[in-house]
Amino acid sequence: MSEQFHIAQFNIARFHHPMDAPEMAGFVEKLDPINQLAENTPGFVWRLVGADSNDATTIAFYEDPLLLVNMSVWTDLESLKAYVYQSDHVEVFKRRAEWADPLESSHLVLWWVPAGHIPTVAEADERLKQLVANGATAEAFTFATTFGPPES
Repeated sequence: MSEQFHIAQFNIARFHHPMDAPEMAGFVEKLDPINQLAENTPGFVWRLVGADSNDATTIAFYEDPLLLVNMSVWTDLESLKAYVYQSDHVEVFKRRAEWADPLESSHLVLWWVPAGHIPTVAEADERLKQLVANGATAEAFTFATTFGPPES
């Protein structure tokens, strides 16, 4: 674990319906418990929330109103992986096809940030574009191909 760097994650999903549609009720009812689980998981630092909500579903960054963003920062890659793949989060992840369309290009990117830095959605989008353009690099990578924090 690096005390000087934290791991940021950004992912996008294009949902079948707006969040207030009845078809999204199963997803929406899981948002608060899953977000609370993240906040209580060792290694959690920060997560993106909207100005008027406790989640990021109200943040409209892309032109497509159904393309939503999610972003968080963790102390280390192992803590993030444990949350994503070894907690109740995995049950929501397994059901993603019920609520979201498969995306043709990369939808998740990881990168190291200086401890204390809170990334912006624009910064995260640039990292995702780097991943799509260049594949996994130390500046933008995935769980499948990871890189350690920068040398201090």
